[in-house]
Amino acid sequence: MSRARGLPVILCLDLGTTTGWALHSAQGVITSGTTRFKNDRWQGGGMRFLKFTRFLGDLESQAGPIRMVFFEEVRRHLGVDAAHAYGGFMAHLTAWCEHQGIAYEGVPVGTIKRHATGKGNASKAMMLASARQRGHRPADDNEADALALAYWAVEHRLGGA
Repeated sequence: MSRARGLPVILCLDLGTTTGWALHSAQGVITSGTTRFKNDRWQGGGMRFLKFTRFLGDLESQAGPIRMVFFEEVRRHLGVDAAHAYGGFMAHLTAWCEHQGIAYEGVPVGTIKRHATGKGNASKAMMLASARQRGHRPADDNEADALALAYWAVEHRLGGA
């Protein structure tokens, strides 16, 4: 992990009902985790997105002003429900970024996997192994994907800071 000071705070997300996140601090430290946005039977369909927007605000208030957001850009979904959920999360994320004046960018899945493992079609196990090789202990593949995206962003958008 790099330890440069004065870098922009960046947030990297693997969007979904279980969202993986990685945060690159101004000191160059990367922290990560997963958050689940599943509704219970008493909540309407929009509650997951309200929870997601609150999560973004909470992250920003804890980490300091986020300057850039990167998210895994998925072009193919295995099911209609997953496609709808992804679209909702992406819409709320981009609207939140626009409202906050934060730059954002979608990065194709294959690009992230290739950067992390050398293979654009890397398996979940390979992505987990890549995160572990960098000293992280991801809870699942969502967190591993967000971590891989953070390292891609540092190298390709922050010049390897």
